[in-house]
Amino acid sequence: MSVGPQLHQVDVLVLGAGAAGLTAALSVPKDLSVAVLTKDPSGGSTRWAQGGVAAVIDDQDSIESHVQDTLIAGAGLCHQDVVEHVVGSARDAIDWLVEQGVAFTKSDQSFHLTREGGHSHRRILHAADATGWAIQDALDQQASATANITFYHNFIAVDLCFDRGRGPRTRRVRGCHVLNKQTGEVDTFLAHAVVLATGGASKAYVYTSNPDGASGDGIAMAWRAGCRVANLEFNQFHPTCLYHPDAKSFLISEAVRGEGGILRLPDGTRFMPGFDPRAELAPRDIVARAIDHEMKRIGADHLYLDITHREPSFIKDHFPTIYQRLIELEIDMTRQWIPVVPAAHYTCGGVLVDLHGETDLAGLYAIGEVSSTGLHGANRMASNSLLECIVYGRATAAHIAQTVKTKMPHATVNPWDASQVIDSDEDVVIAHNWAEIRRFMWDYVGIVRTDKRLQRALNRAQLLAREIEDFYANYRITTHLIELRNLVVVAELIIRCALKREESRGLHFTLDHPDLSKHPDDTILIPGKER
Repeated sequence: MSVGPQLHQVDVLVLGAGAAGLTAALSVPKDLSVAVLTKDPSGGSTRWAQGGVAAVIDDQDSIESHVQDTLIAGAGLCHQDVVEHVVGSARDAIDWLVEQGVAFTKSDQSFHLTREGGHSHRRILHAADATGWAIQDALDQQASATANITFYHNFIAVDLCFDRGRGPRTRRVRGCHVLNKQTGEVDTFLAHAVVLATGGASKAYVYTSNPDGASGDGIAMAWRAGCRVANLEFNQFHPTCLYHPDAKSFLISEAVRGEGGILRLPDGTRFMPGFDPRAELAPRDIVARAIDHEMKRIGADHLYLDITHREPSFIKDHFPTIYQRLIELEIDMTRQWIPVVPAAHYTCGGVLVDLHGETDLAGLYAIGEVSSTGLHGANRMASNSLLECIVYGRATAAHIAQTVKTKMPHATVNPWDASQVIDSDEDVVIAHNWAEIRRFMWDYVGIVRTDKRLQRALNRAQLLAREIEDFYANYRITTHLIELRNLVVVAELIIRCALKREESRGLHFTLDHPDLSKHPDDTILIPGKER
């Protein structure tokens, strides 16, 4: 028996419970009430982060070197002030994580540091090869024990509630309509500040390293609420996702290449030195394109990653999670090459924010993969993303502390109206459209693009968007319908950004515009001005 839609009133509403969302929730003043909503209790993509957190720890390293490496990887589009801010805040972020109980791997009483693509020094702090699990578990435990934080699991946001003023920051967020997956009702959460920590949109592609929830929900909701988005053409494809019929979304960490892993063709030929002098340690966009090129050249459905030349004890000690998972799949990485294929991995663009993480809508913040901060530019450097989550999660909380006071009255918003919809008897439409979006995005908006492919993708996205919006308007909403509606919005935004960038830079490579522009700039889309 349904209990009917519920009204909740809190000071701060956090959508998403990964590293970014929980950092923000834990960092706001304890006299503010915080609601943390999750689609499911898993914590999103954070748990899947194997590599680590980039920070200058070694005496031979420097802030300047980390900044420079990030700027180089970002291919001319990083915002230097943001890079300097994030890199300069890294040591404080690590100290905070340690205070929360994150047990980073140590060597001789100090942190053990590894090296990943694009980094000129060893500066990756890690917890074996399951850093995301270690961070997520520690933050989960802290948040669960914090009195002002309440978790609402199995809720999915539908749309933001806000004042409809004129121009950026003249409108203010007031809360969010949210589907309670257990009751089937749409509840309303009123809040003085809303934090989008909803992750990226890599589920727009057939092959991805991301969990199923990476459907671009926060990006789509912010766009519908009038917020600008930026640089969504830069979709990072991780070079080495495990290729195996029984291994859904299993990543082979970049740290394997950092510790000497070699990429090989099926006949054993090493090919990366022919593409970049940094070979396997080149930035991810270069490695992914090289693998894609070689696969197409020889007609292979995957290539191989070889670390068999390292001692078995070294491999098992450094990559216990990967080793065990591969053993379960009857692959012994100490003796066999690992079959790998590129897969959509990280959304480098997103909702445009300032140094506090605030969007164009006052009181609405976007942190983590959902945001476009200016840190990653045209290509995210390995292990800068978890760092960004912590730095911006804390910055957002500090800004909320200055702007939100306890006992502030909540604005009234219109309740959700489901009186004109009916239950669908055609859910096959959702499954078909979901598959179609992911297939044309992979075929036409993948690692290598052309104007013709992008235009074909845009035509299909627009057609599907109309069909999905008609379905959404007439039938009772479900989790799958909400995600499909968001996914088609973000797919079109990705395509429009890609069409605007008439050059090849970083993660965006197009055969029609293979050269770099002399005047690089962000690709910014403004709601109401893109059609």
